[in-house]
Amino acid sequence: MTEQAVNHSHDHDHHDHEHGAGCGVPKFNTRDLLVREDIMAKAQELASLIYTSEEVQHYRRAEKQIQGNERVQGLIAQIKKKQKEVVAFETTFKNETMVKKIEGEMEQLQDELDGIPIVSEFQQSQTDINYLLQLVVSIIRDTVSEKINVESASVEAPDQCD
Repeated sequence: MTEQAVNHSHDHDHHDHEHGAGCGVPKFNTRDLLVREDIMAKAQELASLIYTSEEVQHYRRAEKQIQGNERVQGLIAQIKKKQKEVVAFETTFKNETMVKKIEGEMEQLQDELDGIPIVSEFQQSQTDINYLLQLVVSIIRDTVSEKINVESASVEAPDQCD
């Protein structure tokens, strides 16, 4: 196994593993860890597979429809304008009454936007992709964790170095 790591002795605000001299456990700065090329290649391969998944393709189709929909783009522009107005009335004018009024208008615009079928379809596709990504990460994490537990259960724990 050819795992690579660079060990720097200078301090960073990153997670370091502190061990006494001669303990045999290397000290890694997480920023300086290099990922094995084969792991990176598999990660890129997995990313390509996910990109070609039906969930991502559905998202891309919905995104194109939203970008080409004048009503949707108009509502988004109005909401962004109202957001800027809210900031101005909160910070510059310190007018809470206007802030509440504009927030109400924004809520109405958002409700209208959310009521457009292509928008809800787009939002659902975002949720689906997030679920897919979380599922993949969970499977990787659980599989690695399971293998670590199985291996460590069959070997006595080494003495801790203090």
